Amino acid sequence: MNKHNLTVLNEFILMGITDRPELRAPLFGFFLIVYMVSVMGNLGLIILTMVDSRLHTPMYFFLRHLAFTDLGYSTAVGPKMLTNFIVGQHTISYNWCATQLAFFCIFIVSEIFVLSTMAYDRYVAICNPLLYTVIMSPRVCQVLVVIPYVYSLLLSLLMTIKIFISPFCGFNVIRHFYCDSLPLISLICSSTYDIKLIILAFSGFNLVLSLLIILVSYMMILVAILKMKSVEGRLKAFSTCGSHLTVVVVFYGTLFFMYVHPKSSHSFDTNKMASVFYTLVIPMLNPIIYSLRNKEVKNAVDRTWKECSNILL
Repeated sequence: MNKHNLTVLNEFILMGITDRPELRAPLFGFFLIVYMVSVMGNLGLIILTMVDSRLHTPMYFFLRHLAFTDLGYSTAVGPKMLTNFIVGQHTISYNWCATQLAFFCIFIVSEIFVLSTMAYDRYVAICNPLLYTVIMSPRVCQVLVVIPYVYSLLLSLLMTIKIFISPFCGFNVIRHFYCDSLPLISLICSSTYDIKLIILAFSGFNLVLSLLIILVSYMMILVAILKMKSVEGRLKAFSTCGSHLTVVVVFYGTLFFMYVHPKSSHSFDTNKMASVFYTLVIPMLNPIIYSLRNKEVKNAVDRTWKECSNILL
């Protein structure tokens, strides 16, 4: 666009998930339930892994941070999306849009590397059980989560500042239900080559590095399991990885579907549905997966419930 079309934007308009009024009420009810289950499930996991002494292990330390990142990026998107279902105008202020983008990037990038750290933790537990407590010491565990948080914070600030210092045109409608980087870039009047290059480079780096760590870790785990002579030992090793592997497949499967599936006239709606799945549904599923497939978590829930009941009675 020409430079004379530049304007100072005070707010953006989010298109939302649907423009059909008759669907707003049922969608609001459905996503409210999904979000509330997500909040209660992830908060429950965070509290449970903090108060139950038997869950004070590296595996559950990382699970606590997975729940924290799930809670973070679903909360960055969920409340505003729910509000837009019940208000007439789907506006978001300029500053809140930047804030939403920044926090979403922080938590989603952190989650990618927390998942890869959890895979490494399982590799050490299965392949080096005698040295597990030495290798995965509390200090090492803290470093392994601090690094992703610091990296994601710096990357988020870089992307957000780069986008929001660019001049926007008069058109302020974001073709999404939250402030995401690519829909925002389409509203910029100046050259977006540098911003797109930064997003492409770091997105590729994040996905390739994290997935490489996960694949290598599970390849080593598979080799170690195949060398085990005891069937019971193999089943136990597989069971310790089952929940994490399920979460990884669902999370990365959704991301690959979004970015690899063929583009079509319906790709925008398809991407919105995939975005809904990984921003709201996956954070709801993760605590359910870890609760249903993990005996230690279920036993911890029972112990905590009994203790709370005894206190109240």
